[in-house]
Amino acid sequence: MTEKVGGRPRGERLAPCRAETPRLEGADLAALAAAVPWWRLVEQDNIVRLERTYRMPSYPAALGFTAGVGRLAEAADHHPSILTEFGRVTVRWWTWTVRGLHRNDFVMAARTDRLFDGREWVGE
Repeated sequence: MTEKVGGRPRGERLAPCRAETPRLEGADLAALAAAVPWWRLVEQDNIVRLERTYRMPSYPAALGFTAGVGRLAEAADHHPSILTEFGRVTVRWWTWTVRGLHRNDFVMAARTDRLFDGREWVGE
């Protein structure tokens, strides 16, 4: 079964995003936010972002998860803000070019959840 976010498979390539691409708002934003229920919308510097804090059993586990998110981001050429602390990692996705949220951010949030659920990063 392929899991989807707003009708888009998680494994699908991200859509090109240009400065003229509109950021998500209103019903479109609410629908995609419902697809990633563990994530919350936060505003920083007048930009809405997706944020989730993951609980970690140790600092080495937090570092391993951070490295895994980095690999996901690099493979997609879409990079989040990551705060790594003892016992937790906070990830924020948003798109600079639209100064807000794009469908790609929700796809990446879902991929980040899949990485966390898979626990491949624990032994790093």
